[in-house]
Amino acid sequence: MLGVALGAFGAHGLQDLTSDEKILNVFKTGVQYQLYHALVLLIVSLFYDKLPGRNGKYASIFFIIGTLLFSGSLYLLTYVMILHWVVPTLLAVVTPLGGLFFLAGWFMLVLAAFKSRSQR
Repeated sequence: MLGVALGAFGAHGLQDLTSDEKILNVFKTGVQYQLYHALVLLIVSLFYDKLPGRNGKYASIFFIIGTLLFSGSLYLLTYVMILHWVVPTLLAVVTPLGGLFFLAGWFMLVLAAFKSRSQR
């Protein structure tokens, strides 16, 4: 729900604040990754009981942390850029860290798929 609301804001309200394509694209990327991983979390929850071990749990946790760090930092970056503030160095580190959590989540799902297949 939050991803859809932020997407609507980005498509309509954010354009009233800035016309800078770079800023709009940063925000759009945050929304896209948030929505992609919300969908993946929904799918993981549907098949949670079929995933071996704790892979589904860890994948879900990694996707949630990744979304908070990756998309959250891009939303904050958008705000900072609109206000023409200096981008904090820490913010530049948080986004890729969120990306690493996304990768870890996907790795856990792939691992679950291989474990599930080998148990058949």
